[in-house]
Amino acid sequence: MFRLAVIGKDVSKSDSAKMHTFDMQGLGSACTFDLLSVAKEDFDAAAKKLIAEYDGFCVTIPYKLDIIPYLKRVEGDAEVFGAVNVVKDRVGYNTDGVGFMLMLEINGIEPGGKKVLVLGAGGAGRSVIKKLADAGADVYAFDLRRENLDEVYREFGCFTPLHELVPADYDVIINVTGVGMHKTEGISPVGEDILSRTKAAIDLIYYPRKSEFLRLAEGLGKPIVNGEGMLFYQAYYGDCIFLGRQPRAEEAKELFEAYKKVYTD
Repeated sequence: MFRLAVIGKDVSKSDSAKMHTFDMQGLGSACTFDLLSVAKEDFDAAAKKLIAEYDGFCVTIPYKLDIIPYLKRVEGDAEVFGAVNVVKDRVGYNTDGVGFMLMLEINGIEPGGKKVLVLGAGGAGRSVIKKLADAGADVYAFDLRRENLDEVYREFGCFTPLHELVPADYDVIINVTGVGMHKTEGISPVGEDILSRTKAAIDLIYYPRKSEFLRLAEGLGKPIVNGEGMLFYQAYYGDCIFLGRQPRAEEAKELFEAYKKVYTD
């Protein structure tokens, strides 16, 4: 049985444990999965413990960059994005991007040629920005921390950085900030003045199921998508890494449909 975990600032309400245990069972294996909420000052000790005692682990906000110095190397999208969300044998991977793109596909969203605004340029934001640009989207991005935005632009240069957010027409606005969950639940990173000018809204937050950002967009008659699908798909790709097996998009879709029948809330 695999011993797995997720580490983040506050993962107390995370669905990761039930998603990974469901996935692993569906893939013919089994695991225990711990939720580790860790303060910044305790991260060093927690990271060392995870590496020493676990078969693998996941990393979420705000430690996707902080974990990198503890690793031997990073591979694939983790090397491209400079952010890690899956670790096995002290090698870092990133499954955010593939999970995000599969979520778009399942929801019938084709980013090619679309004008997209990404709110947030942190660990997940940089993955989303790069994947959208690679898929042919016209990407704009905004982050209150200008240094995040400037750093991602220096690395990729594949989008338009916005240092001020004003109403404009977009095909999709995507919230990748984390604003709207935990202590910021009930708060949206943007108001109706911004959301009224988009055709659709996506929030990578999955708890609450309908964030304030999505509630405002829905109230304006916009199609909305939350982040549950992305979380499940990136978990599936992570579990394939833990198991050393080749992932298949169709298998991921089938498992998610089965998962939703079991966990309906």
